[in-house]
Amino acid sequence: MSKSPVVGIIMGSQSDLKVMSEAAEILTDLKVDFELTVVSAHRTPSRMVEYAESARDRGLKVIVAGAGGAAHLPGMVASMTTLPVIGVPVKSSNSLDGWDSILSILQMPGGIPVATVALNGAKNAGILAAEIIGAQDADIAQNLAQYKTELQEKVLKSAEELERNGWKTKPIGFK
Repeated sequence: MSKSPVVGIIMGSQSDLKVMSEAAEILTDLKVDFELTVVSAHRTPSRMVEYAESARDRGLKVIVAGAGGAAHLPGMVASMTTLPVIGVPVKSSNSLDGWDSILSILQMPGGIPVATVALNGAKNAGILAAEIIGAQDADIAQNLAQYKTELQEKVLKSAEELERNGWKTKPIGFK
């Protein structure tokens, strides 16, 4: 969280925090200021409208919205703002293996786009939000370049280890 957030991370309920915290973690690593809160499309519709309609005036440039089940939050927020919205389908306890969330976010009508990441893919949503910000912010772009260099180095190290020790060794995992 920061004093001048440019990314808003919202979720339908606090139970989504386990997934959505990955967006907060990567944005923190990339030094992108963000805010994080719960905004339910179904239980607090007035709060959702106020959040979406005030987002630009509050300085936000991107909204990352995660929701499970019927997952209306990303689409409804996208219908009320001209900011880019990135939807994170969350596999919830009442989910149909996550397909209900995926399809609710993915199948938006023409004119109301929501960029959609994989089920529980909040980390990628955070990276995508940073890339959107980085298109205009050289410091964030540099942080992203460093992050991607580090990813490349991990893969090369893993390949080197595999080639040196053989396939029966435990591989280096990714976070």
